[in-house]
Amino acid sequence: MAERTGSYVLAERDLTLIETGPSLSVPFIKEGLSHLGFESKDIKNIIVTHIHLDHSGGLGLLLQECPYATVYVHKKGARHLCEPRRLIQGAKMVYKDEFDRLFDPVLPVDTDVIKVARHNSTLSIGRDAALTFFETPGHANHHIGIFDEKSGIFYSGDTLGVIYPSLKRTGIELVLPSASPNQFDPDCMLASMELVQKVGPRRIAFGHFGLGEDPGAVYSQITYWLPLFMETGHEHFLQDGTHEQLKDALFSKVKEYLQNFTDDIPDEAYKSIELDLLIGSMGILDYYKRKSRQ
Repeated sequence: MAERTGSYVLAERDLTLIETGPSLSVPFIKEGLSHLGFESKDIKNIIVTHIHLDHSGGLGLLLQECPYATVYVHKKGARHLCEPRRLIQGAKMVYKDEFDRLFDPVLPVDTDVIKVARHNSTLSIGRDAALTFFETPGHANHHIGIFDEKSGIFYSGDTLGVIYPSLKRTGIELVLPSASPNQFDPDCMLASMELVQKVGPRRIAFGHFGLGEDPGAVYSQITYWLPLFMETGHEHFLQDGTHEQLKDALFSKVKEYLQNFTDDIPDEAYKSIELDLLIGSMGILDYYKRKSRQ
């Protein structure tokens, strides 16, 4: 599906890539680099915001052509890049028969090329160009965000949700929270959002998909939707509802919201939203199951 997972190229002295996406994204990354006048071997830094396979699954494959690259990742994620068995098992539970089509192959990463992206640490990538890493849990507890002070862009991965470019082209900037099994935590997500607000970026770069030009609008959307998602999810949890039922309930709320703007919503937007809400419903119900055991 087009416009689903983004990789960002920072063309500084040390060519830097943020997110690889899954392995099926690697040919598109190489094509994009070529359009910019680069090759895979020119990459010096690869940063993954978190290790879910839609963000890091193509890392091992891409590294075969990046002999000079160093990988930066949260300390809790590093070992899973080197031994991705549990990542693969977890993704198969979510994506089932679609796993091979979406993610195969998932290749291990050599320990020697990995460095931990520590909270508040910086990475110089060129003259007057440096990135600052921040721990931003919520979507996952092994999540980092990256702030590029030179451009004013904060690379948020999934912590600040998902944006829909097909809607944006119609003048609607919808941002929905991104929940996933099995580490989603809404309180941590709000705390991470507050951290980003304090950093004060001029724009936000989403893992799915593209740039948010108005950070204030992003924060407002998360503040609106996240409590609504959690309230609806709690009701379904108490009623022993399935994640499919929760997805349908959330989709109805989002659809009703969008139809306040126009009845002419692109089909591709609805397809993306339904997919995100299906996975998100798993994450929300999983959160309440974990809470009930505490």
